[in-house]
Amino acid sequence: MHKFPQAFLWGAATSAHQVEGQNIYNDWWQAEQGHFLKEASHSACKHYELYAEDFAIAKQLNHNCHRFSIEWSRIEPSEGNFQPLEIEHYRKIIADLKSKGIEPIVTLHHFTNPIWFSQKGGWAKFKLQRYFLRFVDKIVREFAGQVKFWITINEPLVYSSHAYLLGAWPPGECSLFKTAKVTLNLAQAHIKAYRIIHKIYRQKALARPMVSIAANLQAFEICQPTLKNKLAAYLRNKLYNFYFIDTLLRAKTLDYIGINYYGRNLVDARSWRIRDLLLRTCQDNHYPLRKNSLGWDIYPEGLFKLLITAKRYNLPVLITENGICTEDDDLRWDYIREHLEQLQRAIGGGVRVLGYIYWSLIDNFEWDKGFAPRFGLVHVDYQNYKRTIKASAMKLAEVFKSGEI
Repeated sequence: MHKFPQAFLWGAATSAHQVEGQNIYNDWWQAEQGHFLKEASHSACKHYELYAEDFAIAKQLNHNCHRFSIEWSRIEPSEGNFQPLEIEHYRKIIADLKSKGIEPIVTLHHFTNPIWFSQKGGWAKFKLQRYFLRFVDKIVREFAGQVKFWITINEPLVYSSHAYLLGAWPPGECSLFKTAKVTLNLAQAHIKAYRIIHKIYRQKALARPMVSIAANLQAFEICQPTLKNKLAAYLRNKLYNFYFIDTLLRAKTLDYIGINYYGRNLVDARSWRIRDLLLRTCQDNHYPLRKNSLGWDIYPEGLFKLLITAKRYNLPVLITENGICTEDDDLRWDYIREHLEQLQRAIGGGVRVLGYIYWSLIDNFEWDKGFAPRFGLVHVDYQNYKRTIKASAMKLAEVFKSGEI
């Protein structure tokens, strides 16, 4: 049994639209009202009202950090119309966390955009980055003294692919050209946001902040050792896992690497077509693994492999998301324990890991999948919004307290 490093960050995450409720000024809400999605977020988990209760639970569970997002559309519901009361709301959230000894880790973009921004063309238009950067400047100037860790953009490639390639998320487009354009614009937005954040901290004579993205990484494993599959796995690993990180590192705009990791992608390219090479997965249940309730493969070893690969960057790593949706809480604990064992193995292999953040603190609205998938350490009754701590959360609390698994 080995201890995790001293001053290790232990916690869980939420995102504004998934938990707050009534985010009526963003493009997701608009899409939900238009029946583009099968289920609407409505009041979500009422975290906007109940955040102090949720953070009290996090404190009870020995969390010393919490990752959350600031909803841009609340701060700026119409162009240039910044809302002082909403800024104060997030100030209270940060103050509540810090009063409990919980480090705030703030995400500035977690999939949602103000409706007015989307109506102008959103992330598909290069010149519109300036609106996001203005929001970043505003928020960071407000909270720089209270926040050390910033995440500019959550899962940029998931956003660009789901919203502009697969058409599953608003604005529901299916364009390879626009996907590439949005991805490039998100990368540029991060680079500029990174420089803005650091400039503000220098101006305020504050200690250097820690700024990154939260990159979604998958373990790409080949189904059969064919040339097509080997090429497909190489391309996916390069494009989906490391393209964005490599781009930002060339610009020297990452202070650490934020990694979201959930499981395996079993590559099964049956042809040389680009869609097969980049997207097709095995449908024949070869090499079966346990799965979460969405059918994602559970593959803890993949986290170790990716962390060892990321070691080449010589930057610290923060696990910004890792979690499972399941009704089987025993499986949830097995998932967590096995991933922590692989995390510890990577640390033993020389990877500098800052901390581990579970997704998510509470059950929530899981985007186009609705409320059915339950990722939370804490059960939410969507009829009365009662919170109930799961047994897996109590077991994890012991790990957080002792620093050993």
